[in-house]
Order: sequence, then structure tokens, then C-alpha cells
Amino acid sequence: MKDQPTRAQAVRPLVILAAFGASLVVGLVLMLWATGGLRNVAAPAAIGGPFQLTDQAGQTVTDANLKGRPTVIFFGFTHCPDICPTALFEMSEVLRAMGKDADRVNAWFVSVDPERDTIAAMKDYLSSFDPHLKGLTGSPEAVAKVISGYRVYAKKVPLKDGDYTMDHTALIYLMDRDGKFVAPFNLKRTPEEAAAELKRYL
Repeated sequence: MKDQPTRAQAVRPLVILAAFGASLVVGLVLMLWATGGLRNVAAPAAIGGPFQLTDQAGQTVTDANLKGRPTVIFFGFTHCPDICPTALFEMSEVLRAMGKDADRVNAWFVSVDPERDTIAAMKDYLSSFDPHLKGLTGSPEAVAKVISGYRVYAKKVPLKDGDYTMDHTALIYLMDRDGKFVAPFNLKRTPEEAAAELKRYL
């Protein structure tokens, strides 16, 4: 006769199921908030805040640079194998589609990997993309501050060869002329359509 399952064995599947259900609820809440479904229910946590970083030309960039023009911000890193170069290429296409109006927009690539993303590394990496794109980096403390302010998930993941990669949020943040978060900016459409939306915030 087989042994009867212990109480712990019987309860464990229920615990796993409950944890999975909780993660689904959290994901649904975040998705509804991002798409506007919860904006009339509760005010979202503030996104943004003070920061000071340096672009690939060695110029200081702070939250004050948000004021007066719309801004699209992508958080990533130069050793990113696919998501980051794809997003930066798509951002470059939108900037191209904007024509001269691209001069009136901030387009920022903020590093989540300051250990490797030096000013020189950012300059070399961004040479392949639209010249309007600024790559922002800084000390680990300065980068941690902007990551926290923008509610970005970023985590170092060790690799077998002793190197590492970064898991990170892959949203494009759209900020208005007052430096306030508007919504995630959708790049999964034609560059002309995305450019037309961005021009509405000029």
C-alpha cells in the first residue's frame, strides 16, 4: 500500500498555485495602470525625479533638461544582445520620421550598467544610431537613483563564463514638456505614426 501524502506535500501545490495567482494579479494591475485602466481608480506612484548623469559628449544632463520639450527614455545597456539595439533602431526611425522637429525632442538611452557603460563606450555604441539620441551614464549611485525614480527593474545576471548580463525593464517612457510621465511610448507601429503622436507633445 502506498504511503498517504503528508500534509506538507498536500499543501505545497496550493501554495504554488496561490503564488502564481498573486503574480497574475500584480501583472494585471500594472498592465491596467500602464494602459490607463486604473487612472480613475487610484493615483499611480510618481515616475521621475531629480537626477544628474553625463551624456556621451561629456555634458551634464539633469532632470531640468526635461522641461520645455517632450522626452522619450529607454533604459538599457551597451552589451545588450537584442532588445536594446532593436529599441534604439526603432527610436532612430521615429526621429528620422520627425524631420526637423526631432531637434525639439529629448531622446535618451539611460544605462543600467554603469560598470561597463563609460562615456567612451556609450559614444562608440550610439554612433550606429540617430545622432539625436543621447546616451546617459554616471556613477553606480547616480544610475541607481534614476533607476529608482523611474521605477525601472534592473538586475545583474551572472553568466557561466564569469561575465554577466542585465535583466531590465524594456519600456519606452514618454514624458511631457513639464517632465511629467505620460505613458509607455509604443514603437510597434510605423515610424510615421509614432512620430505624429510625439509631435502632439511639442
